[in-house]
Amino acid sequence: MSAEAFFNAPLLLPFGGVEPRLGEGTRFLGPGASVLGKVEMGARATIAGGAAIRGDGHFVRIGSDFFIGEAGTVHIAQDLYPTIIGDRVTAGRNAVVHACTVGSDCVIEDNVAILDGSVLEDGVLIEADSTVFPKSKLGGGFIYAGTPAKPVRVLMPEEREARAQRLRQAPASALPARKAANLRAPATAFVARTARLSGVIELHDRTSIFFGCDFDAGEFRIAIGERTNIQDNTRIRCEAGETVIGRDTTLGHNVRLSSCRIGERALIGIGAVLAAGTVVEDEAMLAAGAVTLPGQTLESGWLWGGRPARPLSRLDDAKRGVMQSIVGHYCGYADAYARVQKTASI
Repeated sequence: MSAEAFFNAPLLLPFGGVEPRLGEGTRFLGPGASVLGKVEMGARATIAGGAAIRGDGHFVRIGSDFFIGEAGTVHIAQDLYPTIIGDRVTAGRNAVVHACTVGSDCVIEDNVAILDGSVLEDGVLIEADSTVFPKSKLGGGFIYAGTPAKPVRVLMPEEREARAQRLRQAPASALPARKAANLRAPATAFVARTARLSGVIELHDRTSIFFGCDFDAGEFRIAIGERTNIQDNTRIRCEAGETVIGRDTTLGHNVRLSSCRIGERALIGIGAVLAAGTVVEDEAMLAAGAVTLPGQTLESGWLWGGRPARPLSRLDDAKRGVMQSIVGHYCGYADAYARVQKTASI
């Protein structure tokens, strides 16, 4: 098998000795999809290219006829929340379903993030680019939109079905050929097999790059510090300069950034978008779904959120503790996946 064919094949790995269990008729569409660890899926799931379904610090259980689009992510919260998804659920491109419960016959459109502890009843539709804040409860039979997602109007069954079919029938993106990376990394760094790296990439001790990430340094470089974790399906593009990320920092799932500087002990939330020239100072937190302005500086010691991002509150000891606990969890995840990934080598 060629290296490119090996990369394109679906990646199935255990976690903690538990293998993922796929239902009858599971289909993989496109390259670089991964199903990992404590995942149990019903019949006739469809998993598009680059999607990552990961059950490690808790379990993922998905019903029948599930669909997830390109670069979609399903994950859990360590020791807190599993992810449980009902039957006939459709999730679009770049959608994140995180540590929550989703009922049957739900539609989650492109670029949606559903956050920890949330519950979606049966028959919910969430419109594109929306964020469901933690511990939200969304009643069935409605369309929701916005950040935070709020009810817009009643959802008719025929509209729900039409929107689900539109997501399921969206043409696959033309994935560019995988370029060679000039990777400078110690043996203690972890790079998931399905990550795509191009250009000069500098990693340090226990840096981790998770499944489906897509980095292109262009003519510049991407440098990532010690113990920093870059979570599944995050994308970095260096179009206007280098990207430098400090140590002990977390970039959540499906973050999008371009030519930024991020300090030490910072946290960038799920689905956030950082415009070119953004500077995130040490010990700053950017909330999930937030968007920065070009050249914006996020001051240390604050939680920032919104579109565009603005300071919301001072970071307290509890938030700082959560930020650092994620770093520890991800060092453990990276160590475990590095071990089992070796068994899937060419």
